[in-house]
Order: sequence, then C-alpha cells, then structure tokens
Amino acid sequence: MFKCGVCGYIHEGSAAPVNCPKCGAPQEKFSQLTEEAANLVEKSRVTNDIHVQMLAVLENVIALAEEGREEDLDPGCNKVFDAIKNSAIEYRQSIKAEIQGHMSKGKWG
Repeated sequence: MFKCGVCGYIHEGSAAPVNCPKCGAPQEKFSQLTEEAANLVEKSRVTNDIHVQMLAVLENVIALAEEGREEDLDPGCNKVFDAIKNSAIEYRQSIKAEIQGHMSKGKWG
C-alpha cells in the first residue's frame, strides 16, 4: 500500500500510481506504508464500513422520527419520536468521532 503525502489517498498495488487519483499529486509524493500500517488499514476496513452503514441507517431513523413528529398524533407518540431522534443524533455524532479517531490513527483507507 502507498499513501499520498498530499491528500492521504491509499493506493493498493506493487507501486505508487503515476499521479494520485484523488488530488493529482505526482508519484514521488507517495510513500509505502509499513507492513504494520498496512495491516492496521486492512483490519479496520470491516469496522469502518459498518460505521458508514450505521450512519446511513441513523440518518433514516432521524428522518422517520421527524416525519412521525410532524403527524403530531398524540403526546406519547411525540415523546417516542423525540427520544429516538435525540438518541440517533447522539449515536451519529459518536460514530463520526470514532471515524475521526480511526483516521487520525491511520486506521482508514
């Protein structure tokens, strides 16, 4: 694996690309990841994908809770929709923070 020193793009292959597919940086801006760093990226891919999928689900939960709240059927329903929306927003932000942590530790790619 090779990492672009300009934008962080990770390329898999036996050599760095001539130009970065993301930012266009030349090949000399790439550095080869150590075996340890490459293994960390590989191991984290499953978890990172799960986080991304959960973000999409939580966005749907928030939208559904807002839709239910707009119906304003009764106080009990509104309470449930408000609680679910608030929890989904908190979990969404927690996932974003976790992804940011993965990125800062090189566990993304």
